Amino acid sequence: MKYVLALVALLGVAIGVAGVVYGEADDSPGLQLLGVVLVVGAAVFGVRAVRRGR
Repeated sequence: MKYVLALVALLGVAIGVAGVVYGEADDSPGLQLLGVVLVVGAAVFGVRAVRRGR
């Protein structure tokens, strides 16, 4: 189960990175900020999910 949660977190990071890249191309600072927040939140969620599984 912890690997599924880690996979979901990894997917969140990938979507966040795509948001940052697309925001850079579109010159949208709001989209870049949302992408960064999504990356940080997904990374924290993934680390907590893996650590709780031990």
